[in-house]
Amino acid sequence: MEIGLAHTSTLVVEEKHLACNVGSGDLQVLATPMMMALMENAAMLAVAPALEEGMSTVGGQISSSHIKPTGLGHTVTARAVLTEVDGRKLKFHIEAHDEDGLIGEGDHLRFIVGKEKFMSKVK
Repeated sequence: MEIGLAHTSTLVVEEKHLACNVGSGDLQVLATPMMMALMENAAMLAVAPALEEGMSTVGGQISSSHIKPTGLGHTVTARAVLTEVDGRKLKFHIEAHDEDGLIGEGDHLRFIVGKEKFMSKVK
């Protein structure tokens, strides 16, 4: 697993992404949980091609600012860059932008897991 692996994920803000519909607020703006989910998606996809068959990653922690609102119909991109590898532990720097610039940034921790073993723990 190489430091610097990166991926950018994109979404166009739809009704289902709005804070008033997600339950995280009552305004018609991109919900913070949706922005963070896009950041997680970028991190997951950044390292997916480097994983052995039968392996995946799961989120362990995410810390992010959300500094600017984004409205319905706007495009949001989230970029994740792998900054540290410590065994199964992967650390990323994450950023989200809309057409006007930075809307959020932070850090994300993911763990490499075996899919079957991980899913066997789900009740």
